[in-house]
Parts: sequence; C-alpha cells; structure tokens
Amino acid sequence: MKIRAQKQIIESILINLQPFLEKKDASQITSHILFQSLNDKCVVKATDSEIGLSIVTDQILIEDEGSFTAHGKKLLDIIRILKDDEITLELQESTLIIKQKHSKFKLPTFDPSTYPTFPSVEDKPQITLDSLSLIQNLRKISPAIDTNNPKFELNGALINIKPDGTDLVGTDTRRLAIATIPGNNAQALSLIVPKKATMEIQKLFLDQINIFFDETNLIISNDNYFFYTRLINGKFPDYERIIPSTVKHSVVLPKKEMVDAIKMITTISQEIKMILLSDTIIFHSLSADNVEAKTEIALHTGLTEKFEIAFNSRYILDFISQIDHGEFTMEFNEPSLPFIVKDENFITIIMPIVA
Repeated sequence: MKIRAQKQIIESILINLQPFLEKKDASQITSHILFQSLNDKCVVKATDSEIGLSIVTDQILIEDEGSFTAHGKKLLDIIRILKDDEITLELQESTLIIKQKHSKFKLPTFDPSTYPTFPSVEDKPQITLDSLSLIQNLRKISPAIDTNNPKFELNGALINIKPDGTDLVGTDTRRLAIATIPGNNAQALSLIVPKKATMEIQKLFLDQINIFFDETNLIISNDNYFFYTRLINGKFPDYERIIPSTVKHSVVLPKKEMVDAIKMITTISQEIKMILLSDTIIFHSLSADNVEAKTEIALHTGLTEKFEIAFNSRYILDFISQIDHGEFTMEFNEPSLPFIVKDENFITIIMPIVA
C-alpha cells in the first residue's frame, strides 16, 4: 500500500486516534494504527479493544491499494517533526517507509489481517436521541463521574431512557449529577458508558449522529467517524431514591457572585462553610490550621432563621461551570442531609461535610 497526503491531514487524524491506543505495551497490535484503502477512500483505525475509532477520509491519495499498521505514537512523533508539505507512506515487505523530500523513516509493522475487528451495526437496535442534547448533557454530568471506583458501574455515565425522557447520570458517591433530556421514547433502556468514552464522544461529535447498541457495545457513527465502546456490565445505583422528595428551604443564588466568593475562599481551603442569613450569605474557610478566609455577599434569601452548611467547593463550582443562566437554585433540608443545586433540567445532589 502506498498513500500520500499533506502533513496537517495525517497529523490531525493521528491526534484524534491517540486516546484509542494501547499505551503500556508496544508489543501489542493495539498500540498500532491500521490504514486501509476502501473505495478510493482511506480508513484509519485505532482500538485498545475496549474503545475504538475509525476515520474515513478522501483527503489521503491512494497510489497503491492495501493495508498496513504502524505504531500510533511513534508515527505521530515522526509526522510532527516533518515540514508542512506532502508526506508519503509506503509499505515495503513488512516495513513502513515514511518519506518527505530528503527525509526518510522506517517503522516495523504488524500483519494487518490480525488487527482487531470492530463491531458491526447490522441488526443492532438504534437509539433515537438528539445528538446535540446528548453531548451537551454528557458534558454537564462528566465532572461527577468517578474514575477509579472498585464498583465499576460508578466509573461510567448511566443513560437511562424512560417513556417520558432520558436521564444522564453520574456519581462519585459524594455527589450525584442528573441531566434530563425531555422527550417521548418507545422503549425503556439503561446503559452504562465508561467515563473515557463519554469524554471522547464530546470531542468527536458535534453534528447529527446514529447511535446503536447491544448487550456489549455502544456504537456512534456519522459520515466520517465510527466510534464504539464496550459498555460497563453492572447495576447502577437507584439514583431516583437519592433525590429528596421534599425540601424545607429554597434559595435563588447569583452565579457570578457565588463563583467569586467561593474562589476567594479556595485560596485557603477547598472546604467551605456557608452561613445563610435573611439578607446576607457568609463564606468561611474550613482549614485545620490558623489560616482563615472569609467573605460575604448581600442577598435577600427569604430565610427567617440562620442556616449553616459545609461542602467541598469543587462540587459547587463544577455544577456552576455547566450552567448558562445567571442564577441557579439551591434547595436544602438539614445541615447534615444532602442538598440540591439545580438549573432547569440539570441538578446535582451534594453530600455536605458534617463535623
């Protein structure tokens, strides 16, 4: 196989494929990227067998059809140091030759016929979800998804499709984020998608997509990309039971003033005590030493009694960073019970810090 393309074309494709490569063991074929010719187009693939991406492009000129593999990171390193000009990649026996004018590199290859196969969408059911809503709401819950929890199901996002809407849910056991996409759905369905996959979906897809699934995989495709991820096999916690059914107090808070006050305190401590009075909110640092930070904002809260609550500032800031409005609502019962921050169809339930 022999192909030619401008540096920026190959470099862009290789950068997109890096997260899908096996990083620890270069002896594995999954550390390689696969190039194939298909109907005058070039298909470039990467997978670590848990998650995979295939890119179809007509911006690579195919001189001789065929296929080859190359170590993904080493190939990208070589392409990066070359000049902004045309690059040729040619398979000669079992060696890949990379050329640009007077520069030449060689890389070993694997037998492309042994490259892992990607799942097919054939005979798989399809999910009807607005892709923009899916991506926007995955972004909202992503900070709350755990990363190294021994309960594997908590290291992913729950996509819970219900008759009257779809909930996207993430939790790290200290907070629970729920984003709801309204809409009527023909069938109920629950899938747990690994956090890494949710992050790559947000990067790759900005336009309309097709979503397929089976018991093992979630597949997302459009004209240029074919993405798949293995689903997490497990039972997600019954998140609806965690949502408080009633609340004693509800306060509308200004986004900018809250961010400014909280960030001021975080110069000393991530953990904050917030005291709500009828016309003022006071913020205190919760630090073990004698260093202290304190600030306040004037706000009519509607409360008739003082209310104190302590929390990890990161949880509030993560929530605020995902909302578009200038205000949000905080709902709470007792200082020792979980409280809610909410904005339209997005809520986060946070466990307070109890002394």
